[in-house]
Amino acid sequence: MKRIAILGSTGSIGVNALDVISKIGGGFSVVALSGDSNSELLIRQARAWKPKIVSIGNELLAGKVNRAVPKGTKVVCGGIGLREIATRSDVDMVLFAVSGTACLIPLLDAVKNRKEIALANKEALVSAGPVVTALARKNDVRIIPIDSEHSAIFQCIYGRPEYVSKIYLTGSGGPLLNVSAKRFDKLPVGFILKHPRWKMGRKITVDSATMMNKGLEIIEAKYLFGIDEKKIEVLIHPEAVVHSMVEFSDASVIAQLAVPDMRLPIEYALTFPGRSKAIVRKVDFSKAGALTFRKPDVKKFPCLRLAREAAASGGTALAVLCAADEGAVKHFLERRIKFSDIPGVIEKVMSRHKNARKEISVEDVLNADSWAKEETDILCYR
Repeated sequence: MKRIAILGSTGSIGVNALDVISKIGGGFSVVALSGDSNSELLIRQARAWKPKIVSIGNELLAGKVNRAVPKGTKVVCGGIGLREIATRSDVDMVLFAVSGTACLIPLLDAVKNRKEIALANKEALVSAGPVVTALARKNDVRIIPIDSEHSAIFQCIYGRPEYVSKIYLTGSGGPLLNVSAKRFDKLPVGFILKHPRWKMGRKITVDSATMMNKGLEIIEAKYLFGIDEKKIEVLIHPEAVVHSMVEFSDASVIAQLAVPDMRLPIEYALTFPGRSKAIVRKVDFSKAGALTFRKPDVKKFPCLRLAREAAASGGTALAVLCAADEGAVKHFLERRIKFSDIPGVIEKVMSRHKNARKEISVEDVLNADSWAKEETDILCYR
């Protein structure tokens, strides 16, 4: 019986993870759940799964949750609650679906305590990749990615990392792929939040529209798989059937193909190194039609360039990139800046940052994150 903690159970990844566990049958026990402010859903999940502990991010909702969860379920809150869950002795695997850098400290706690890690959060690995990966190596902890692209790469590389010569990260192109940049600011927010292939949270959907999502994935792949970012290429693949490809030293290429359904990489992470029964629709290749690939337009989507620049700089530039993006997207969704302002805000914050280019610590990352968020607020409130 694998004992699971899901941090971020009320988000799209967390909801899908519980759906996967319910469908693949026995072998799993849900020990812990956490949500940010969606107390109603967290309460329903707690009643259905009867975990030993739940955490609510909004401390003002702790009393409400405590009164409603099953008897015997402990209620904790905030960052302290996430850390308590990540270090419990009765948890074997922690699935991280919490967004933003709030995931970083609980992730490090889980690695220190040698938990299995299923990672859907981008920001922690992007901001503090060297710190996280070094600690994982020290504690012999494998980090299994849940991003569809990184799950695909993981599956293609598994067992032969020394022969990798290139990684192809595929992406559908998001909701603005075929929209002129001149029209970006004339579009309603609802259009930008309607992804053509995936149902995701608001922040990651905006990142998909700016293509910062692919930029963050370049950095994530760099640290997950130990490969220079220059060897990672982004390809636009609107059909979203090929989830990524790996080229090896002999010029052969291995790809992972499936229907676009987040439950598949979640299922793979939960059951690794085995595989379970299929719970998603299979690809019908006789009806799939053409599979097309092309390079992204970096001029139209400058966030890709900004991400590569941060990846090349390293150090705390990566935390600044993440924090500035998080802040700029928040201000866009709150209607303080235009969509086209997002990359400009990020670039201005990055230009003001003094990168020491040295080995970074967790404290360095958190300080850079805090500084960049303040700088972003200053720019966006003007």
